[in-house]
Amino acid sequence: QVQLVESGGGLVQPGGSLRLSCAASGIGFSINGWGWYRQAPWNKREVVANIGSGGSTNYRNSVKGRFTISRDSARNTVYLQMNNLEPEDTAVYYCNAIIVDEAHRLKNIWGQGTQVTENT
Repeated sequence: QVQLVESGGGLVQPGGSLRLSCAASGIGFSINGWGWYRQAPWNKREVVANIGSGGSTNYRNSVKGRFTISRDSARNTVYLQMNNLEPEDTAVYYCNAIIVDEAHRLKNIWGQGTQVTENT
């Protein structure tokens, strides 16, 4: 069974930076793509950024130029570098992976979430 474990959230000063990490563990799987999502209180979960198997990236408009998604394929890990954080970035951030498991089935896997809070 594939699991995603996130780390790197916390409390940050306005304009500060954080780096989130998400590592996939398990056996017999490959990763087609990664994504970072977030959910603020009383809001729907929204996509922040994603990166495809070929390395192409997409960002929601509000984070363009401030956030960077990257991956380390050898470590089955994805990162989200967040700079110049704004109050609106406060949310629980979730890692997502589209995997192909050992039975060649496509699966959508989620991490447990990590809280990012800007200290206003």
